[in-house]
Amino acid sequence: MLLVTCCWLLVEKFVIFNILFSLWFIIKPGKMSSFRDLEINQIAFVLAKRVHIASLKLPTYELYEQGSQICHSSNSIKDQIAEGYGRRRYKPEFIKFLIYAQSSCDETTGQSEMIMELYPDFPDFNDLSTGYDNPGKKINSFIQYVETSWKT
Repeated sequence: MLLVTCCWLLVEKFVIFNILFSLWFIIKPGKMSSFRDLEINQIAFVLAKRVHIASLKLPTYELYEQGSQICHSSNSIKDQIAEGYGRRRYKPEFIKFLIYAQSSCDETTGQSEMIMELYPDFPDFNDLSTGYDNPGKKINSFIQYVETSWKT
């Protein structure tokens, strides 16, 4: 019984640690020296690279249509985060660009779903459609943090 109780306490502390660590990793208090330090930017950068590589596998005639559009929207996420961070001294401006990033995230999800519908044989886009749900939630959480706790 003592062993079960000890194991339960370890699991409980591990879960709490993971939650706190995740929040720290999103915000990194006192450690942000650049937009590159934001987890949402790092995730957006990796996903933009994946979208670019996947878009190159589309049929040639789609490279300049759907392929181009999804690349633009996925790149826009990281670009809006970077530009917003550059204006972080002006809280409303920072929030505005984070909202633009979230909108681009939604646009990328929509583009990905359209490509999946048009080209079901391209499995690369199956993961990307749901892959943008997590960054969207993280951007939204970061917007809420900036609105309530950001010090200019």
